[in-house]
Amino acid sequence: MNRAGKNTGAGKNTGVGKTARVVRAPGGRSVRLDARAFTVVVLLLAAALAASVVLIGTGDFPIPAADVLRTLVGEGNAGQEFIVNELRLPRVLVGLLVGASLGLGGALFQSISRNPLGSPDVLGLGQGATAGALTVIVLFSGSADQVALGALAGGLATGFAIYVLAWKRGVHGYRLVLVGIGVSAIVTAVNGYLLTKSDIVDAARAVVWMTGSLDGRDWAQVWPLLALCAVLVPLVLVNGRGLRMMEMGDDVAYALGVRVERVRLLLMVAAVLLTASATAAAGPVSFVALTAPQLARRLTRSPGPNLLASLCMGAALLVVADLASQRAFGAEQLPVGVVTGVLGGVYLLWLLVTERKAGRI
Repeated sequence: MNRAGKNTGAGKNTGVGKTARVVRAPGGRSVRLDARAFTVVVLLLAAALAASVVLIGTGDFPIPAADVLRTLVGEGNAGQEFIVNELRLPRVLVGLLVGASLGLGGALFQSISRNPLGSPDVLGLGQGATAGALTVIVLFSGSADQVALGALAGGLATGFAIYVLAWKRGVHGYRLVLVGIGVSAIVTAVNGYLLTKSDIVDAARAVVWMTGSLDGRDWAQVWPLLALCAVLVPLVLVNGRGLRMMEMGDDVAYALGVRVERVRLLLMVAAVLLTASATAAAGPVSFVALTAPQLARRLTRSPGPNLLASLCMGAALLVVADLASQRAFGAEQLPVGVVTGVLGGVYLLWLLVTERKAGRI
């Protein structure tokens, strides 16, 4: 009995709870399955899809959910097919992909930095992408596609600068967060300067983009983002075990055979690409990357990065926020970035109060 008790305690300390099991795969590999985490992922995915169906049916020409489903499988009339497939479905798909990218990117940054505040919002990647977009808008009066490319380039350049400045025999958590906060402050000042130098038309266009919105999104935004996610998401999930080992410390990860700096650099590049591409597609939608991983971890009650759960949580959050932006304020539709900012700010305040009551801050 004593031995059994000790083994149970060891399992709990290593994050293998009563709902987890280890499945042996060919080649000597093993996969850890957590029943609770799997259930949470399935429920979040179902919630995201259900909200997407309702969102597709929402608008000046409302369509019942049953008719939306029939139209999606090719059994709707001509009017419904045009509204669903050409006008509303691309917007919803962009929302799902942007939310999933931000949720996964936030989980990667928080895990790499070992800090719940180590998200793209805090590290300045969103501000860097905004600087790239503002440069194209203010200096070159670029098209929507050029603005998206500028945002992607700005996000990548900011991520590269943060990595280089934070490097000192490796990249470590608090140094990464502190450098990111400093870079964010600098880039925010640059953005303010660009706005002051723009004319009224470009300034209005820039402010709308900076809010974060899914209005007017079409298939041209869907395909590049879908292709990038199709490449990066499997790459990140394959390296999830190495990321989990790195959360125990670099020395432990090295001892377990993880090439720490190689895995860290690969996952940081993936996180920057996910965040920058999401920002390029929808603008700097705030707080999704910060809150999605935290909410996913609270639901799964599982240690580790919770990559798949964070991805599904981000997708569900953004689609539900977009639905709320269209239905909760009557005829006045708000950009989705406003809704996520309000919800994220409320969550952050609640988290700080909770942590203070628990004596952790």
